[in-house]
Amino acid sequence: MTLPSASSLSFPAASSCRLCPRRCGAPRTPQEGRGRCGMPSFPVIARAALHTGEEPCISGTRGSGTVFFSGCPLGCVYCQNGPISHGRYGRAVSPSRLAEIFRELEAQGAHNINLVNPTHFVPAILASLELYRPAVPVVYNSSGYERVETLRLLEGAVDVYLPDLKYADDALAARLSHAADYFAYAGPAILEMARQTGPMALDGEGIARRGTLVRHLLLPGHTRNTIAVLDWLQEHRTDGLWVSLMFQYTPVNPKPPEPALSRRVTLRECRKVWDALLERGLTDGYVQDRRSAAAAYIPDFDLTGVERADASRRTPSVVPDQGAGK
Repeated sequence: MTLPSASSLSFPAASSCRLCPRRCGAPRTPQEGRGRCGMPSFPVIARAALHTGEEPCISGTRGSGTVFFSGCPLGCVYCQNGPISHGRYGRAVSPSRLAEIFRELEAQGAHNINLVNPTHFVPAILASLELYRPAVPVVYNSSGYERVETLRLLEGAVDVYLPDLKYADDALAARLSHAADYFAYAGPAILEMARQTGPMALDGEGIARRGTLVRHLLLPGHTRNTIAVLDWLQEHRTDGLWVSLMFQYTPVNPKPPEPALSRRVTLRECRKVWDALLERGLTDGYVQDRRSAAAAYIPDFDLTGVERADASRRTPSVVPDQGAGK
Protein backbone atom coordinates (compact mmCIF):
# COMPACT_ATOMS: atom_id res chain seq x y z
CA MET A 1 0.00 0.00 0.00
CA THR A 2 1.38 3.38 -1.02
CA LEU A 3 0.79 6.33 1.30
CA PRO A 4 1.37 10.03 0.60
CA SER A 5 4.93 11.00 1.40
CA ALA A 6 5.61 13.26 4.37
CA SER A 7 7.38 15.71 2.11
CA SER A 8 4.29 16.04 -0.10
CA LEU A 9 2.38 17.21 2.96
CA SER A 10 4.90 19.94 3.84
CA PHE A 11 5.77 18.08 7.01
CA PRO A 12 7.20 18.60 9.66
CA ALA A 13 6.37 22.32 9.50
CA ALA A 14 3.46 24.14 7.94
CA SER A 15 3.69 27.84 7.18
CA SER A 16 -0.08 28.15 6.72
CA CYS A 17 -2.17 25.31 8.18
CA ARG A 18 -5.53 24.58 6.54
CA LEU A 19 -6.07 20.99 7.62
CA CYS A 20 -9.40 21.56 9.40
CA PRO A 21 -12.48 23.61 8.43
CA ARG A 22 -11.21 26.58 10.44
CA ARG A 23 -8.51 27.06 7.78
CA CYS A 24 -6.86 29.53 10.14
CA GLY A 25 -3.64 29.67 8.12
CA ALA A 26 -1.51 29.64 11.27
CA PRO A 27 2.16 28.65 11.15
CA ARG A 28 2.93 25.35 12.92
CA THR A 29 6.39 24.02 13.69
CA PRO A 30 7.29 20.76 15.46
CA GLN A 31 7.51 22.75 18.72
CA GLU A 32 4.64 25.23 18.57
CA GLY A 33 1.48 26.29 16.82
CA ARG A 34 -0.66 29.40 17.00
CA GLY A 35 -3.78 28.17 15.25
CA ARG A 36 -7.25 27.38 16.53
CA CYS A 37 -6.12 24.00 17.86
CA GLY A 38 -3.07 25.54 19.55
CA MET A 39 -0.97 22.53 18.60
CA PRO A 40 2.49 22.12 17.02
CA SER A 41 2.92 19.96 13.93
CA PHE A 42 4.40 17.11 16.01
CA PRO A 43 1.53 15.14 17.58
CA VAL A 44 0.73 15.86 21.22
CA ILE A 45 -0.57 12.78 23.04
CA ALA A 46 -2.21 12.43 26.46
CA ARG A 47 -2.71 8.65 26.55
CA ALA A 48 -1.99 5.55 24.45
CA ALA A 49 -3.50 2.36 25.85
CA LEU A 50 -5.99 -0.44 25.33
CA HIS A 51 -9.55 0.83 25.75
CA THR A 52 -12.71 -1.26 26.13
CA GLY A 53 -15.26 1.56 26.08
CA GLU A 54 -15.88 1.70 22.34
CA GLU A 55 -18.53 -0.10 20.29
CA PRO A 56 -18.21 -3.93 20.27
CA CYS A 57 -16.87 -3.99 16.70
CA ILE A 58 -14.07 -1.62 17.79
CA SER A 59 -13.22 -2.74 21.35
CA GLY A 60 -13.82 -6.46 20.88
CA THR A 61 -12.57 -8.69 23.68
CA ARG A 62 -9.00 -7.39 23.95
CA GLY A 63 -9.52 -3.66 23.61
CA SER A 64 -8.89 -0.95 21.05
CA GLY A 65 -5.40 0.56 20.86
CA THR A 66 -6.43 4.15 21.48
CA VAL A 67 -4.13 7.12 20.97
CA PHE A 68 -5.67 10.26 22.48
CA PHE A 69 -4.40 13.39 20.73
CA SER A 70 -4.54 16.79 22.41
CA GLY A 71 -6.04 19.99 21.03
CA CYS A 72 -9.20 20.28 18.95
CA PRO A 73 -10.60 22.43 16.12
CA LEU A 74 -13.99 22.57 17.88
CA GLY A 75 -14.94 24.25 21.14
CA CYS A 76 -17.68 22.04 22.59
CA VAL A 77 -18.94 23.42 25.90
CA TYR A 78 -19.77 19.91 27.13
CA CYS A 79 -16.54 18.18 26.11
CA GLN A 80 -15.75 15.15 28.30
CA ASN A 81 -12.11 15.30 27.24
CA GLY A 82 -11.70 18.96 28.18
CA PRO A 83 -8.29 18.62 29.87
CA ILE A 84 -6.74 17.56 26.57
CA SER A 85 -9.06 19.16 24.01
CA HIS A 86 -9.16 22.61 25.62
CA GLY A 87 -6.48 22.39 28.32
CA ARG A 88 -3.93 20.99 25.81
CA TYR A 89 -2.47 18.57 28.33
CA GLY A 90 -0.08 16.08 26.76
CA ARG A 91 3.39 15.53 25.42
CA ALA A 92 4.66 16.11 21.90
CA VAL A 93 6.26 13.10 20.23
CA SER A 94 8.02 12.62 16.92
CA PRO A 95 6.45 10.64 14.06
CA SER A 96 9.00 7.87 14.74
CA ARG A 97 7.85 7.63 18.36
CA LEU A 98 4.22 7.59 17.22
CA ALA A 99 5.07 4.67 14.93
CA GLU A 100 6.60 2.88 17.93
CA ILE A 101 3.41 3.49 19.90
CA PHE A 102 1.42 1.81 17.13
CA ARG A 103 3.73 -1.19 17.32
CA GLU A 104 3.53 -1.34 21.14
CA LEU A 105 -0.27 -1.25 21.19
CA GLU A 106 -0.40 -3.95 18.55
CA ALA A 107 1.97 -6.10 20.65
CA GLN A 108 -0.40 -5.68 23.64
CA GLY A 109 -3.13 -7.37 21.62
CA ALA A 110 -5.08 -4.35 20.34
CA HIS A 111 -7.74 -5.19 17.78
CA ASN A 112 -6.94 -1.94 15.97
CA ILE A 113 -5.07 1.36 16.24
CA ASN A 114 -7.64 3.96 17.21
CA LEU A 115 -6.63 7.58 16.48
CA VAL A 116 -8.82 9.78 18.68
CA ASN A 117 -9.28 13.42 17.58
CA PRO A 118 -6.53 13.22 14.92
CA THR A 119 -7.60 15.91 12.42
CA HIS A 120 -4.92 18.50 13.14
CA PHE A 121 -2.12 15.89 13.09
CA VAL A 122 -2.86 14.18 9.76
CA PRO A 123 0.59 14.85 8.20
CA ALA A 124 2.39 13.45 11.25
CA ILE A 125 0.12 10.41 11.31
CA LEU A 126 0.81 9.69 7.67
CA ALA A 127 4.54 10.07 8.28
CA SER A 128 4.25 7.56 11.15
CA LEU A 129 2.37 5.09 8.97
CA GLU A 130 5.15 5.33 6.41
CA LEU A 131 7.51 4.12 9.13
CA TYR A 132 5.28 1.35 10.45
CA ARG A 133 2.02 0.09 9.02
CA PRO A 134 0.15 -1.97 11.66
CA ALA A 135 -1.21 -5.38 10.70
CA VAL A 136 -4.46 -4.46 12.47
CA PRO A 137 -6.98 -1.91 11.12
CA VAL A 138 -6.34 1.82 11.54
CA VAL A 139 -9.38 3.65 12.95
CA TYR A 140 -9.85 7.40 12.44
CA ASN A 141 -11.98 8.51 15.42
CA SER A 142 -13.09 12.05 14.63
CA SER A 143 -15.48 14.83 15.60
CA GLY A 144 -16.77 14.78 12.03
CA TYR A 145 -15.68 18.40 11.56
CA GLU A 146 -13.39 17.67 8.63
CA ARG A 147 -12.37 18.98 5.23
CA VAL A 148 -12.89 16.53 2.38
CA GLU A 149 -9.53 17.63 0.98
CA THR A 150 -7.75 16.49 4.15
CA LEU A 151 -9.65 13.20 4.24
CA ARG A 152 -8.55 12.43 0.69
CA LEU A 153 -4.94 12.46 1.91
CA LEU A 154 -5.91 9.53 4.15
CA GLU A 155 -7.32 7.29 1.43
CA GLY A 156 -5.55 3.95 1.67
CA ALA A 157 -4.17 4.75 5.13
CA VAL A 158 -7.41 4.47 7.14
CA ASP A 159 -9.45 1.26 7.28
CA VAL A 160 -12.33 2.31 9.54
CA TYR A 161 -13.79 5.76 10.06
CA LEU A 162 -15.53 6.50 13.38
CA PRO A 163 -16.89 10.04 13.01
CA ASP A 164 -19.37 11.95 15.14
CA LEU A 165 -22.35 13.61 13.54
CA LYS A 166 -23.10 16.01 16.36
CA TYR A 167 -25.54 18.43 14.80
CA ALA A 168 -27.93 19.02 11.96
CA ASP A 169 -28.94 22.31 13.59
CA ASP A 170 -26.54 25.13 12.66
CA ALA A 171 -27.65 27.45 15.48
CA LEU A 172 -27.10 24.70 18.05
CA ALA A 173 -23.68 23.91 16.59
CA ALA A 174 -22.75 27.58 16.87
CA ARG A 175 -23.95 27.84 20.45
CA LEU A 176 -22.48 24.62 21.81
CA SER A 177 -19.38 24.04 19.65
CA HIS A 178 -18.63 27.49 18.19
CA ALA A 179 -19.00 26.05 14.69
CA ALA A 180 -22.08 27.24 12.80
CA ASP A 181 -20.70 25.50 9.71
CA TYR A 182 -20.40 22.11 11.44
CA PHE A 183 -23.04 20.27 9.42
CA ALA A 184 -21.94 21.90 6.16
CA TYR A 185 -18.58 20.17 6.62
CA ALA A 186 -19.56 17.02 8.52
CA GLY A 187 -22.15 15.81 6.01
CA PRO A 188 -19.83 15.79 2.97
CA ALA A 189 -16.96 14.51 5.14
CA ILE A 190 -18.94 11.46 6.24
CA LEU A 191 -19.94 10.70 2.67
CA GLU A 192 -16.26 10.88 1.67
CA MET A 193 -15.36 8.50 4.48
CA ALA A 194 -18.04 6.04 3.32
CA ARG A 195 -16.80 6.31 -0.26
CA GLN A 196 -13.29 5.39 0.83
CA THR A 197 -14.21 2.43 3.00
CA GLY A 198 -17.29 0.99 1.37
CA PRO A 199 -19.84 -0.93 3.50
CA MET A 200 -18.96 -2.27 6.93
CA ALA A 201 -16.96 -5.50 6.89
CA LEU A 202 -16.39 -7.55 10.06
CA ASP A 203 -13.90 -10.35 10.65
CA GLY A 204 -14.62 -13.68 12.34
CA GLU A 205 -14.39 -12.06 15.79
CA GLY A 206 -16.91 -9.38 14.87
CA ILE A 207 -14.22 -6.68 14.62
CA ALA A 208 -14.53 -4.00 11.95
CA ARG A 209 -11.96 -4.44 9.19
CA ARG A 210 -13.41 -1.79 6.87
CA GLY A 211 -16.31 0.61 7.02
CA THR A 212 -17.74 3.82 8.48
CA LEU A 213 -19.61 3.91 11.79
CA VAL A 214 -21.30 7.25 12.54
CA ARG A 215 -21.77 8.22 16.16
CA HIS A 216 -24.37 10.62 17.49
CA LEU A 217 -24.58 11.74 21.11
CA LEU A 218 -28.05 12.68 22.33
CA LEU A 219 -27.84 15.96 24.21
CA PRO A 220 -30.34 16.68 27.01
CA GLY A 221 -33.15 18.88 25.80
CA HIS A 222 -32.25 18.45 22.12
CA THR A 223 -34.17 15.48 20.76
CA ARG A 224 -35.15 17.51 17.67
CA ASN A 225 -31.51 17.84 16.69
CA THR A 226 -31.03 14.09 17.09
CA ILE A 227 -34.07 13.30 14.97
CA ALA A 228 -32.81 15.67 12.25
CA VAL A 229 -29.47 13.82 12.31
CA LEU A 230 -31.32 10.49 12.00
CA ASP A 231 -33.28 11.88 9.03
CA TRP A 232 -30.01 12.63 7.26
CA LEU A 233 -28.60 9.22 8.08
CA GLN A 234 -31.75 7.57 6.74
CA GLU A 235 -31.35 9.47 3.50
CA HIS A 236 -27.77 8.25 3.13
CA ARG A 237 -28.00 4.74 4.54
CA THR A 238 -27.49 3.32 1.05
CA ASP A 239 -23.87 4.45 1.43
CA GLY A 240 -23.33 1.54 3.87
CA LEU A 241 -23.12 3.68 6.99
CA TRP A 242 -23.55 2.08 10.40
CA VAL A 243 -25.01 4.16 13.23
CA SER A 244 -24.16 4.33 16.92
CA LEU A 245 -26.75 6.21 18.98
CA MET A 246 -25.15 7.27 22.25
CA PHE A 247 -26.74 8.15 25.59
CA GLN A 248 -23.55 8.72 27.59
CA TYR A 249 -23.80 12.50 28.00
CA THR A 250 -22.21 13.39 31.35
CA PRO A 251 -22.36 16.97 32.74
CA VAL A 252 -18.82 18.22 33.19
CA ASN A 253 -19.19 21.98 32.69
CA PRO A 254 -20.02 23.67 36.03
CA LYS A 255 -21.52 26.64 34.16
CA PRO A 256 -23.24 25.29 31.04
CA PRO A 257 -24.77 27.81 28.63
CA GLU A 258 -28.23 26.29 29.09
CA PRO A 259 -29.82 24.56 32.11
CA ALA A 260 -30.54 21.26 30.36
CA LEU A 261 -26.81 20.60 29.94
CA SER A 262 -26.44 20.33 33.71
CA ARG A 263 -28.31 17.00 33.72
CA ARG A 264 -28.11 13.61 32.03
CA VAL A 265 -30.53 12.55 29.32
CA THR A 266 -33.85 11.22 30.58
CA LEU A 267 -35.36 7.82 29.88
CA ARG A 268 -38.16 9.54 27.97
CA GLU A 269 -35.67 11.35 25.71
CA CYS A 270 -33.81 8.09 25.05
CA ARG A 271 -37.00 6.23 24.16
CA LYS A 272 -38.14 9.02 21.84
CA VAL A 273 -34.98 9.01 19.73
CA TRP A 274 -34.62 5.21 19.85
CA ASP A 275 -38.14 4.92 18.42
CA ALA A 276 -37.17 7.44 15.73
CA LEU A 277 -34.08 5.36 14.89
CA LEU A 278 -36.20 2.22 14.43
CA GLU A 279 -38.90 4.06 12.47
CA ARG A 280 -36.22 5.09 9.98
CA GLY A 281 -34.91 1.57 9.61
CA LEU A 282 -31.46 2.42 10.94
CA THR A 283 -30.84 -1.02 12.42
CA ASP A 284 -27.20 -1.51 11.37
CA GLY A 285 -25.16 -0.44 14.37
CA TYR A 286 -25.65 0.13 18.08
CA VAL A 287 -27.78 1.86 20.71
CA GLN A 288 -25.90 2.63 23.92
CA ASP A 289 -27.05 1.68 27.40
CA ARG A 290 -28.17 4.81 29.25
CA ARG A 291 -26.17 3.62 32.28
CA SER A 292 -22.99 4.49 30.37
CA ALA A 293 -23.50 8.12 31.39
CA ALA A 294 -20.93 8.27 34.16
CA ALA A 295 -17.62 10.02 34.72
CA ALA A 296 -16.05 6.61 35.40
CA TYR A 297 -16.15 5.94 31.64
CA ILE A 298 -13.85 8.90 30.91
CA PRO A 299 -10.22 7.71 30.57
CA ASP A 300 -7.41 8.97 32.76
CA PHE A 301 -5.25 11.32 30.73
CA ASP A 302 -1.99 10.57 32.51
CA LEU A 303 0.50 10.05 29.66
CA THR A 304 0.15 6.26 29.89
CA GLY A 305 1.95 4.70 26.92
CA VAL A 306 3.30 7.98 25.59
CA GLU A 307 6.93 7.51 26.59
CA ARG A 308 9.04 4.44 25.98
CA ALA A 309 8.83 1.91 28.80
CA ASP A 310 12.54 2.36 29.52
CA ALA A 311 12.43 6.17 29.51
CA SER A 312 13.20 8.02 32.73
CA ARG A 313 10.15 9.44 34.43
CA ARG A 314 9.53 13.09 33.68
CA THR A 315 7.01 15.63 34.83
CA PRO A 316 3.85 15.59 32.64
CA SER A 317 3.72 18.53 30.30
CA VAL A 318 1.10 20.94 29.09
CA VAL A 319 1.45 22.58 25.71
CA PRO A 320 1.28 26.30 26.58
CA ASP A 321 -1.52 28.52 25.43
CA GLN A 322 -0.15 30.22 22.35
CA GLY A 323 -2.95 32.63 21.63
CA ALA A 324 -5.20 30.36 19.62
CA GLY A 325 -8.04 32.20 17.94
CA LYS A 326 -11.74 31.61 18.59
